[in-house]
Amino acid sequence: MKEHFDALEARVAKALEGGGADRVGAQHKKGKLTARERVGLLLDEGSFQEIGQQVTHRSTNFGLDKQKFLGDGVVTGYGSIDGRLVYVFSQDFTVLGGSLAEAHAQKICRIMDLAMQNGAPVIGLNDSGGARIQEGVVSLGGYADIFFRNVRASGVIPQISAILGPCAGGAVYSPALTDFVLMAEGTSYMFVTGPNVVKTVTHEEVSSEDLGGASTHATKSGVAHFTAVNEIDAIRQLRQLVGYLPSNCEEEPPALLFSPGDEQRPELDSIIPDNPNQPYDIRQVMNAVIDPDSSMEVHAEYARNMVIGFARVAGRTVGCVANQPAVLAGVLDIDASTKAARFVRFCDAFNIPLLVFVDVPGFLPGTDQEWRGIINHGAKLLYAFSEATVPRITVITRKAYGGAYDVMNSKHIGCDMNFAWPSAEIAVMGAKGAAEIIFRGEIAKAADPAAKLQEKEAQYREQFANPYEAAARGYIDEVIRPSQTRVKVMAALEMLRNKVDKLPRKKHGNIPL
Repeated sequence: MKEHFDALEARVAKALEGGGADRVGAQHKKGKLTARERVGLLLDEGSFQEIGQQVTHRSTNFGLDKQKFLGDGVVTGYGSIDGRLVYVFSQDFTVLGGSLAEAHAQKICRIMDLAMQNGAPVIGLNDSGGARIQEGVVSLGGYADIFFRNVRASGVIPQISAILGPCAGGAVYSPALTDFVLMAEGTSYMFVTGPNVVKTVTHEEVSSEDLGGASTHATKSGVAHFTAVNEIDAIRQLRQLVGYLPSNCEEEPPALLFSPGDEQRPELDSIIPDNPNQPYDIRQVMNAVIDPDSSMEVHAEYARNMVIGFARVAGRTVGCVANQPAVLAGVLDIDASTKAARFVRFCDAFNIPLLVFVDVPGFLPGTDQEWRGIINHGAKLLYAFSEATVPRITVITRKAYGGAYDVMNSKHIGCDMNFAWPSAEIAVMGAKGAAEIIFRGEIAKAADPAAKLQEKEAQYREQFANPYEAAARGYIDEVIRPSQTRVKVMAALEMLRNKVDKLPRKKHGNIPL
């Protein structure tokens, strides 16, 4: 038997070499880790169990029969993060440029199938030159096999993609179909067509970094939910993200031990400026309500007039959605609506309660927004909240004007508990605009139109720009002191712990896309 054991050990050692010392060295010189180094850092120490280590491609085209590597350019298997089962595939750029073809794709599909069957997250570490051209349509078929599984797994198990090198052409669609995309600055990029094709077709000259780097996708396109300064930081963020999520749609998110104390937050009583047009940072409100140091913001650099992210309240995961009055006054626009809608749908799919902070003056006006479809995009957020069956809590801190009041998780679209601060202004529009319309004739006839406008503006504000008209009709459950917000939210979440709500029987809805 010894010769058999020796042969096995030799093959294992060969597989562990990847593309060889020279290519591994080249990978390190680029500031990148190898596929196996990434897996080792991502998973709990000693937990990785590899699947498909001895797989090789079966192609003989264009001399490929002389370029066979054990594993075929992707490391696949399972292990644990903080003791919880996860599946992982890690593309190996040192082996045939990490290119995807038949055997490579079959290994990834095998991992995705196991993840679905066993109800555990799947994490993809992408670093690939794209389709293996030598295998032709087989490579394209391999991508489609993965895409199909991405869609079937959507909403069933969490899917997370880390882009740690090139990801171009058809390869970009698998990460785009997953729940979260993380990119490493300086070493990763994503685009459908590269700079050379762009130059040929449109005559634009652009670098890979400007066309599809981490910063571009984090700030302009919104494709990247997170960016990392390097791969070590990327893997740390991946582990942190998994900690907020349930393993599958049938489970609750993991909860941490929590010891209650003084939950009053007196600093919130003075956080709203006296001037209703003066901005403040909604993160200060959120951080006072959630557990200390428990937040992980999503899409931090994209559509910054909306803040979304995960946090914990009394140790339990919540998804936070908040207008940001410090950016564009917190107005809803196309990007903010789409950003929040997708996050709301993810939280609803995975049993994560929603905590919503509202300070919104309305939708952003203008031809650019209208012509680009603010109607449809705003409707996405309305649809997402209306469809959500998880516990939903809203806190209105200041402005809640017009249709934006309805859209931002109002009682009318299914919010479970709706709190308002005394500073809340719940109205069709701001007092000045309303007065100009309602009292147009009276103002025009006045000896001093400006003084009359101020008088009518004050009259409208006193009557409507407060939370009490809405509270009188039951649209607001309670008007509370800001310092009580954490106490009220904790109690509401506990009360809603066993909430059951069912959608009408249907194949699926038709969200406005």
